Amino acid sequence: MGNDSPSRKENVDDHYPVHTAHQIEAIDPLIFSWHIATLSSLTSRLSNFCVNGTSCYTYSWFQVGILLSMGVNSAYALGYSGTIMVPLGWIGGVVGLILSTIVSLYASILTAKLHEVGGKRHIRYRDLAGHLYGRTAYLLVWALQYANLFLINIGYIIMAGSALKAFYLLFRDDHQLKLPHFIAIAGFACVLFAIATPHLSALRVWLGVSSLCLLLYLCIAFVLSLEDGMKAPPRDYSIPGSEVNRIFATIGAVGNLVFAFNTGMIPEIQATVRPPVIENMLKALFFQFTVGVVPLHAVTYIGYWAYGSSASSYLLNNVHGPVWLKGVAHMSAFIQSIITLHIFASPTYEFLDTTYGIKGSALAPRNIAFRLVVRGGYLVLTTFLSALLSFLGDFMSLTGAISTFPLTFVLPNHMYLIARKNKLSSLQKS
Repeated sequence: MGNDSPSRKENVDDHYPVHTAHQIEAIDPLIFSWHIATLSSLTSRLSNFCVNGTSCYTYSWFQVGILLSMGVNSAYALGYSGTIMVPLGWIGGVVGLILSTIVSLYASILTAKLHEVGGKRHIRYRDLAGHLYGRTAYLLVWALQYANLFLINIGYIIMAGSALKAFYLLFRDDHQLKLPHFIAIAGFACVLFAIATPHLSALRVWLGVSSLCLLLYLCIAFVLSLEDGMKAPPRDYSIPGSEVNRIFATIGAVGNLVFAFNTGMIPEIQATVRPPVIENMLKALFFQFTVGVVPLHAVTYIGYWAYGSSASSYLLNNVHGPVWLKGVAHMSAFIQSIITLHIFASPTYEFLDTTYGIKGSALAPRNIAFRLVVRGGYLVLTTFLSALLSFLGDFMSLTGAISTFPLTFVLPNHMYLIARKNKLSSLQKS
């Protein structure tokens, strides 16, 4: 990452100045991807600069809250009826999801309050960890963040493949093509999209499409599940499987609860918030975890209510209704997954572009060949692993356990204890 080191941090002043134009090239790809995603999806404009050459990479708490909420309600939300509610039942599932929401909010608040530690702003998670723990923690958090992004990308290819398979089965239920085949097709689509979209700024129209797709599949899933539930006979809500299977299913469901609110990039996101930074970030977080989580909770509960223990890890597999409407929902989930994967893969793309000195026109033969070989190779590897881990529920459990849990739950609490140890109450210390 070039100048990326834990010792490189901004000084704090009373006004938290925004990045100046000459600093744009030094902005971390994780932060840059958030900037472009926020700006593009809300205003559909390429970039936004102030009059005197100062970049306006600062957004209101409401804009950031909307984008955080969109992340929570990605196509993954279609799986929680089957991966959380079915293994845990009504009581365990509802209580678990509510507790996960509260704990995730609490951990995010702690991280947001550490925006200024030791008289300096910390605009990267790994910078904050490096400041508090040292170089080893810096490298560990760096690795966890990129591992988290990689695992999330695997999940999006699985989700895209599942949606594409469901769309195919609407018209031809011959079972000749299996899920790995559709995952391969989804991976190929992701390669084409990565080659055709050289920079995040080229996503401005596609992010609007992604937002529309999100609304479509959530609304369709909710309405059709509600209609099915009203017409269906009494459902079986008992937790399926033997005692041993239930134990493993419960462990997996806990991993899914952790995965549902993946907030391992709070400092990077907070770097884009308009001053006063901490106060506005807290407003954005409260919006995300109150208003923003309503669609996720609603679709999860209505899906389990409608289908009981037979709820699928891809809810749209359960719903009944007009073929064209289900087709729209499936393709919306497919398109949204591909676009969102590109956003989460962009920090890796930017890192590789910087490492190998890719500059100049995106249409230059050398740059096209580089995207074809390097991005294509990255996505081929991602697709291959997706085909091996093609059970979406198991994959979300794995991701929650490996990368999300330490970044979202463990580190925020311990970092806050270290940074504020002299200012904590006895209750907080306990």
